[in-house]
Amino acid sequence: MRVTHLSLTDFRNYATAEVGLVPGPNLIVGRNGQGKTNLVEALGFLSTLSSHRVSNDKAMIRAGRDAGIIRARLEYNGRDILAEVQLNRTGQNRAQVNRSVIKIRDLPRYFSSVVFAPEDLALVRGDPSGRRKFLDQLLVLRNPRLAAVLSDYDRVLKQRNTLLKSARSSGVRGNQLSTLDIWDDRLVEFGSEIIDERAKLVQQLGEPLRAAYRAVVNEDHGPALVASLSILGADEDADLGMDKSSASSVNVGPVESTTNEIFRIALAGLRKRELERGITLAGPHRDDLVFMLNSLPAKGYASHGESWSFALSLKLASAALLRQDSASGDPVLILDDVFAELDLDRRARLAAAIGSFEQVLITAAVLEDVPKALVANTIHIHAGQVQSGTANHG
Repeated sequence: MRVTHLSLTDFRNYATAEVGLVPGPNLIVGRNGQGKTNLVEALGFLSTLSSHRVSNDKAMIRAGRDAGIIRARLEYNGRDILAEVQLNRTGQNRAQVNRSVIKIRDLPRYFSSVVFAPEDLALVRGDPSGRRKFLDQLLVLRNPRLAAVLSDYDRVLKQRNTLLKSARSSGVRGNQLSTLDIWDDRLVEFGSEIIDERAKLVQQLGEPLRAAYRAVVNEDHGPALVASLSILGADEDADLGMDKSSASSVNVGPVESTTNEIFRIALAGLRKRELERGITLAGPHRDDLVFMLNSLPAKGYASHGESWSFALSLKLASAALLRQDSASGDPVLILDDVFAELDLDRRARLAAAIGSFEQVLITAAVLEDVPKALVANTIHIHAGQVQSGTANHG
C-alpha cells in the first residue's frame, strides 16, 4: 500500500497543501515549527482516527476555521482509492471513500499506517491507557470489525458506570440491583472478546518484537510483553497497592467461555467495592501491558536509550505483523523525527530495517541526520509551504 498524493485544507498551519509521494522512502525536511510533522499526522489520523500528538482532534483544525480536510489518494493491488475525512469543530466528523459517505470508524479498512514518533516513549514510561490504545488500534488495523466491538464495550461500560454511580448515591445494595446483571452480561460478552483478541495479538507480537530489537540495537536484551489483567486481580490504581512488576499474567486461550467465566467471577467478587466507588473495576478498560527488558519491567528500570529502542521496536514489530496478514500490502511506515535521537550506528541499522517496506515517510529537522539511502525523494517545508525537490546530500 502507498499514498500517491496528500491534500490538506485548513489543517494545522496549512491553508492548503498538495504533496506528491513516491514508493520507497520519502523524506520531509523542515526546521521545527514549520509543519513537517503536520503532514504525517494527517496520514496517521486516516488510518487510526487519532493523532499521535493530541487527544482532541479539533486541535488539528486551522485556527479560525470551522473544519479541516484530509484527503489522500491511495494505491494498492492495482486499485486507486480516494479517502478523505472532514474534521468539524462542531458536530460529528465526516468520512468519504471515492466520494461516497462512509462511517468514520470504517476508514481504517482502506488505509493502514504505523507511526513512530518521540511521543511513543510514553508507551514505555506512561500510564496504561496509552498501551491499551496501542493494542486496540493495532487490533482494528488487522481486523476492522473489532472497531464495533470496542465501541459497544465503551457504550456498555458508560451505562454500567452510570448505574453504579446512581446506586451509590441512592444507597442501593448490590443484591437489590437486578438491572446490573443485565449490564454485566453485555460487559462480559464484549469485554471477553477484547481480552481474547488482545491476548492473541500480544503472543503474535513476541517474535517480531525480538527481531526488530535485535535489528536496531544489535543486542539481545530479551524484550517481552506480559499481559496484566484486571479480571485476575491486577489493578491500575496505585491506591489499591498494585505492583506491576509482579502482575499476574494469563494465557487466555481461544475458548471464549474460559475468559467469560473468569470475568464473571471477578465482577461478582468486586460488586461491593464497585458500588462503594461507583465505577467498574474489572475489564479490558483497566488492563495493562507490561514491557520487559532483561527480565525486568522496562518502566522504572530501562534507560532512556533502552526505552526509546523498545518503543521503536514495538512499532516496527507492528508494521511487520500488519504486512504478514494484509491483503493490501505493506502498511505505510511513518517515522517522525526519529533519526535525531539515534547514533550513527543505529541510524544505519534502522535504515536497513525499513528498507524493504513499500513506502516509508520520514520527517527530520536536519537533512544530515538521515542516512543517504533515504534521501532520494526529499520534500522541503517552510512556514506551512510545501517545496518538493530532490536532496543534494553530501
